[in-house]
Amino acid sequence: MRAIRLEDIGALHLREVDKPEPGPDDLLVRIEACGVCGTDRHLFHGEFPCTPPVTLGHEFSGIIEDMGAAVTGFRLGDRITGDPNIACGRCSHCVNGRINLCRNLRAIGIHRDGGFADYVIVPQKQAFLLPASLNPLHGAFCEPLACCLHGIDLAKIEAGSSVIVLGGGVIGLLTVQLARLAGASQVVLSTRQASRRKLAEELGATASIDPADGDLIGRTTGEKGLLPGGADVVIECAGVPDTMMQAMKLVRPGGTVVILGVMPQGEKIKIEPFDLLFREVKVLTSFLNPFTHRRAADLIASGAIVVERLISRTVGMSDAAAVISNPPAAGEVKVLIVPD
Repeated sequence: MRAIRLEDIGALHLREVDKPEPGPDDLLVRIEACGVCGTDRHLFHGEFPCTPPVTLGHEFSGIIEDMGAAVTGFRLGDRITGDPNIACGRCSHCVNGRINLCRNLRAIGIHRDGGFADYVIVPQKQAFLLPASLNPLHGAFCEPLACCLHGIDLAKIEAGSSVIVLGGGVIGLLTVQLARLAGASQVVLSTRQASRRKLAEELGATASIDPADGDLIGRTTGEKGLLPGGADVVIECAGVPDTMMQAMKLVRPGGTVVILGVMPQGEKIKIEPFDLLFREVKVLTSFLNPFTHRRAADLIASGAIVVERLISRTVGMSDAAAVISNPPAAGEVKVLIVPD
């Protein structure tokens, strides 16, 4: 079968590899679609820890073609989405319910072979059923949506609250939708790309703003801004220094900042602890998707979250390495790798 292999930092190639065989508790899944994530690009550049050589791809769904003898609750031909983050269940973090902080965490597509391939092995405990009627491409959005759900859970958005989302990529546009579902009455998205601002407003944002137009803080949270005094919740979804620092200034006194975006390992920003202290700002970080993948799958299956309009393009396996190793195109939201 074919697989997109990260063989070393900066070395990504399409290879022919042996088709994997499922163990007793495993599913062999034929990939229908696998999303390209910003983390994949970080992995390619050595900005996020992984264990090459490895097949990348952690946002996937597909059809069960084979399974181990101990598998229950699944049938051949079922469509599933896979939660890539495999916790050990035994360390102190796991037994206290913090599985995303597992000391022995192993992720499909990062530490073990993933979904940029014709087939992937998924432990049955990591698999979640999707409807047979679901668009095959939509299942690939379950993993990023699950990560956004964890951030929304941490934010504790209340009915009628105000939210600013920084970053208009797939994480930002999913977060806009989740914030409205959680009850936020005002959701403002900040991104430089006009096409993403327009899409955000069509998906539920009450307003959008271009941070490049000057005085972002004044136009957003100043006396005559969209949210005078600051937002109840600010969710950083871009993973760049500018938006990380903006988040601390856009939140109201007593409000909450949630960091969802992933900056490269070793990157640093400047903050003013005095300001955060005297405004008693709560700064939270949101890592992975603990116990949210089932909810994400249900939201995708129900159509409560719009994902079709987030698909910028689909490409085959022969083009996958070039897509992953290069920056996203202007206005691009989500590229899906679809095996030919």
